[in-house]
Amino acid sequence: MISAIVDMGSNTIKLCVYEYSKNCVKILLERKTMAGLANFVKNEKLSNKGVERVCEILKEYQDILNIFHIEENDIYIFATAPLRNITNTSEVVANIKKCTGYDVEVLSGEEEATLDFIGATKFIYNETGVLVDIGGGSTEIVVFCNKSIKQAISMPIGSLNLYVKYVKEIIPKEEERELIYKIVLDHLKASGLKQENYETICGVGGTIKAAAKLNNSIFNLPSNNINLETGHITELLNLIKNSRKHTLTPILQNIPDRIHTIVPGLLILDTIAEYFNSEEIIVSKYGIREGYLYEKVMKGE
Repeated sequence: MISAIVDMGSNTIKLCVYEYSKNCVKILLERKTMAGLANFVKNEKLSNKGVERVCEILKEYQDILNIFHIEENDIYIFATAPLRNITNTSEVVANIKKCTGYDVEVLSGEEEATLDFIGATKFIYNETGVLVDIGGGSTEIVVFCNKSIKQAISMPIGSLNLYVKYVKEIIPKEEERELIYKIVLDHLKASGLKQENYETICGVGGTIKAAAKLNNSIFNLPSNNINLETGHITELLNLIKNSRKHTLTPILQNIPDRIHTIVPGLLILDTIAEYFNSEEIIVSKYGIREGYLYEKVMKGE
C-alpha cells in the first residue's frame, strides 16, 4: 500500500509518501516547505493570506502526488498548533477544503503528543524518559515509564511564535532570552508535570533535529550522531549571543532556514532539560507522521 501524509505545522508543512505492509514501512519521498504560518496569525485568527499560503503549498504537493497516482482516500492531511490555537479553525478548514478539495484533521495537543510517542518509540528503545517535540507553535512533552505514557501535555509555545512575539531582531538579546526562559518555565509549572529526574530526553521534530545538526558541526562530531549532551545546549546558547558574521556563519552553513527560530527553540529545550535534570537527548528520526501512519492509517498493524 502507498499513502501520503501531510503534516501542517506552524513553521513548516511537510509531505511524506510511504509504502507499507504489516511488517515493513518505507519512505518513498519527503518534501518540506517553510510556511511560517505563525506569522499570519493576528488577533488569534489565521489571516486570508495564511490560508492562501496553505492552499498554495497543498496544490504544489497535489502535483507531486499525481505522479505517484495516489488515490484521494489514501491522502491524509493533519494540522497541529497553527489551526488548533486559533479561533477561526472551522472557517479555515472549510476554506482549505473549498480551495483544494482536501479535508484537514486538526489534532488536539494530547493527540499530537501521543502520536509523537508512538512514532518515536519505534526507533528509540529507552524504557523510561521524557519525549519532547518542539514545533513552531507548540511544544509536546510525554513522560513515559516502562514504554507506557504517564503524562502527555501540549504547551502553546514554540520556536516560531516565541520569536514572533518576543524577539525584535534575528538573535534574541539577553533580556529577551530571560523573558522566554520565564515563559517556558511558567508553562511547565502550570502543566502539572511533576519535576522529577529523567536522565534521557527523546527528541523529535525539526527544532531538535536542527539543534543536533548544529551541535555535530560545532563540536566536530559525526554528522550521523544522534546523541546530544544537554550541557552542549547551554554552550550553543552562549556561542549564539549576537548577530555578528562569525556567530551566524555556523547556522547559515548548517540550518539556514532556522536562523531566526533556533535560539528560541534551544531556550525551550534547555529549560525542559533543566526542569527534568536531564543529561542527554537522543534524537529520533521518526515522530508524529510515523505515529499517525501506524495508528490511523495502518490501524496498529
